[in-house]
Amino acid sequence: MSINAVVDNLAFAFSGLAAIWLAWLVLSEDFTWGWHLAPLFLLFWLLLAYLVLPRLHRILTSIYVPDYFIGRARTSDGLLGDPINLAVMGTEEQLHEAMTRAGWIRADEVTLASSWRIVTSTLMKRSYDEAPVSPLLLFSRQQDLAYQQEVAGNPAKRHHVRYWRCPDGWLLPGGHRADWMGAGTFDRAVGLSLFTLQITHKIDADTDIERDHIVTSLVESGDDVQVRVLADFASGYHSRNGGGDTIKTDGDLPVVDVRAVQIPADGNALGPGLDERREARAQKRPLSTVLGVILMLVGGVVGTVIVLAIIAGWREILEEASASLSAQESQILDAFMLVLVIVAALGVAFYYLLAILVFRGSNWARVAALTYTGFLVLVSAIDFLSGATITLGKDLFGLPLDILVMLALSSRSSRLWARRAATGTVAPSTSAVETGLTAKG
Repeated sequence: MSINAVVDNLAFAFSGLAAIWLAWLVLSEDFTWGWHLAPLFLLFWLLLAYLVLPRLHRILTSIYVPDYFIGRARTSDGLLGDPINLAVMGTEEQLHEAMTRAGWIRADEVTLASSWRIVTSTLMKRSYDEAPVSPLLLFSRQQDLAYQQEVAGNPAKRHHVRYWRCPDGWLLPGGHRADWMGAGTFDRAVGLSLFTLQITHKIDADTDIERDHIVTSLVESGDDVQVRVLADFASGYHSRNGGGDTIKTDGDLPVVDVRAVQIPADGNALGPGLDERREARAQKRPLSTVLGVILMLVGGVVGTVIVLAIIAGWREILEEASASLSAQESQILDAFMLVLVIVAALGVAFYYLLAILVFRGSNWARVAALTYTGFLVLVSAIDFLSGATITLGKDLFGLPLDILVMLALSSRSSRLWARRAATGTVAPSTSAVETGLTAKG
């Protein structure tokens, strides 16, 4: 295992523990019942739902959840997601043509703009036919295609299905072949995830109804779509998905054959090919990296202010100390202050440089930033365990910033993107908003 991998694994686990500590500091912050009580609880919920619980789930599920095909997708936090309840035979173009012909609309990619639009559309109950669906993982990567049908112009209620292209030569259990695997569910409302407390879409428990709706819409769209059913492909079961919603299925797996579907001469507006989309997704700078860089720049600004404050108070410090010091000792103090300022200024400048390099995709800069912030958090933790009093009010731009930088830069999306940039290879994609506040569905 490389040194980078060791640092990444340690930073991932250590930042999870640090996030728990940060959430506890927020909850234990001294306050009285007043106007600032609500913001404190809001901050505690944000930390718990979008930082602490996802990181804990990611650590634990990497240990006990299998990473091979078991008929379930996984969330970006590693939790078991929606059931894989249909398969497709055919090319990407044929699948897209069949779905659009059947009245399905291809969902937008998850971005800051599309995430914000679905949040506002849901709150204001405005239609958003192309609303994004949250990334789920199968074959260690997120879905390649996603489609939906909005209900009554309300983005909180929709039929939707995700498709993953099967790896070359891959066979279903029992030796059955498939080109695509799909997971279809019905969003019935917006609520909080049972496992992470994040804002998410809540799905209808009977996933077989949605599976059959998808199959029926495809079959009724034309005589060139055929279906065969692998009865009892999996045991029928009751369980919960990654959002904590109850799900049930009879275990049957319809295999939809769209190989006879003809593509119109003018194309069907599918856009870039699958490989191009995967490449573009892997090349895209993840939100976690952007967030980490912004936090580093905030820390750099704080460091700059401290250095300027030391310079501004230099003469005053020397004058106060000169009364009790000899001329030689005053010179030594003066030299010490000069060295202190130079070292602090160089440190701040280097931190700015690290932030720029991390933004540009340097993996060694990301590892260096993780090592530095981890060291600062560890020093604070030792002081805390030694009896020092640490509160957010006294250290708002110190410890919290360091912990948040560690969480952002140690995230899977940030790690994979930085390593891709270093090696020039395309890494498996995960959510571009791994640490974002997105209404997922």
